[in-house]
Amino acid sequence: MYELKPLSPEGIPQALEKAMRYRLLNEPGEAESICLDVLRIDPENQQALVLLLLAITDRFGKGYAVGASQVQEVLARIKDPYERAYYAGIISERRAKAQLNQGFPGAKFDAYEWLREAMTWYEKAEAVRPPGNDDAILRWNACARIIMRNNLVPRPKEDFEPALE
Repeated sequence: MYELKPLSPEGIPQALEKAMRYRLLNEPGEAESICLDVLRIDPENQQALVLLLLAITDRFGKGYAVGASQVQEVLARIKDPYERAYYAGIISERRAKAQLNQGFPGAKFDAYEWLREAMTWYEKAEAVRPPGNDDAILRWNACARIIMRNNLVPRPKEDFEPALE
């Protein structure tokens, strides 16, 4: 086993910039590692928590093992009610897109449910958004367009009646 080396508190801003760059380079594992290093030094660093959440969700649907509990633990640590609702929407939206990309039977129904959940979170974020911040509206509209473009509908209710013995 190795003992991880701690970052210096002065190096946190530069480390977070690197994490953003790694996300842009489609290397979410590297970004996640940097965020975890920052959070070891500053456990409440909100920028690191948001970047960590985004890095984890960048891996949805790409064959990586990404646990739902890990994402929810990070989300729970985000303090601002607007950001917590907004990023809950991002999580659901990214799950929906992963379902659509995988294309297994029933995926379109699952994607619809995740998109509707995302839209609910975006509505909650919109209700408490800072003045002039329309990000939640933009994401809500994007979800609506995905639903319409892909002709997504709710899962049909099964008319299953068990056989009586």
